[in-house]
Amino acid sequence: MRLKLVPDEVRFPFMRWTRLAVTLSAAAVLASIVLLFTAGLNFGIDFRGGTMIEARTPQPAEIARVRAAVGALGLGDVQVQEFGDPRDILVRVEAQPSDAEGDQMQTVKRVREALEAEIPGVEIRRVEVVGPKVSGELIVQGALAVALSVLSVLVYIWLRFEWQFSLGAVIALVHDVVLTMGVFSALQLQFNLSTIAALLTIVGYSLNDTVIVFDRVRENLRKYKEMPLDKLLDLSIGETLSRTLMTSGTTLLALLALYFLGGETMRGFTFAMIWGIVVGTYSSIFIAAAAVLRLDVKRDWSGGAGGAAKGPTGVNFNGAQV
Repeated sequence: MRLKLVPDEVRFPFMRWTRLAVTLSAAAVLASIVLLFTAGLNFGIDFRGGTMIEARTPQPAEIARVRAAVGALGLGDVQVQEFGDPRDILVRVEAQPSDAEGDQMQTVKRVREALEAEIPGVEIRRVEVVGPKVSGELIVQGALAVALSVLSVLVYIWLRFEWQFSLGAVIALVHDVVLTMGVFSALQLQFNLSTIAALLTIVGYSLNDTVIVFDRVRENLRKYKEMPLDKLLDLSIGETLSRTLMTSGTTLLALLALYFLGGETMRGFTFAMIWGIVVGTYSSIFIAAAAVLRLDVKRDWSGGAGGAAKGPTGVNFNGAQV
């Protein structure tokens, strides 16, 4: 016997709630934009600049112990992570206000002394400095990557479907990205390169959910030529809802485990992913579909080379024949 969280087909008037959903989403997007311009983002070392120190400990590194030792120096934002060999650690320290010319040697010396005092025999293997110019370039490149991904989605959906579907998908993606950045601004969570990676992953995940719904809408447009578009969208969303929720639910289980057990360095990335999946699932159902409903689509879909498809002209929806 199969476990079903939701029926294979759900009969619910989704489009009846789009006005409320769009109003709430518009208010949330506006609030996010205001927060981005007022509070701003809490940029991490990748974007602010700083010092990266690679070290090797005699025994497998205790990350919490290293983080406490370096954090006690009062150098601001400090990131410590393990990579490769269990004895290898990477320490990132944000740029200090006194280092106007980017000279971080004093910072490196203090970190070295703290590590040697806490872990005798530690070996400093590499030191790199990320200056303001490099960090500024990273911000521009990260923003460009997100913008190009959204533009690629616009072109892809336009070629695969119709321009109304393409515009609806892009509206949903912009909605998801802006809300995610707004949450990071409101909570002042650290925004770094891993967050950019999360945003790009959210774009792909949200697109997948949206394409699943749009594929079913296109099929139903061919089958039910006389059905009102709002009823047809309700039907299509209901038919794909089980798959959407199962995919989102299983992904969230893995991300929640990663959030609570993956350590401090993964927390920003996993939080962005969790938030993005929740918002992306919501936007695929309400925002993208609402845009298609508002823009309308053509109803003269051909069924292939042989001409128009001969399908049923109605369906029993909520007890009424349409």
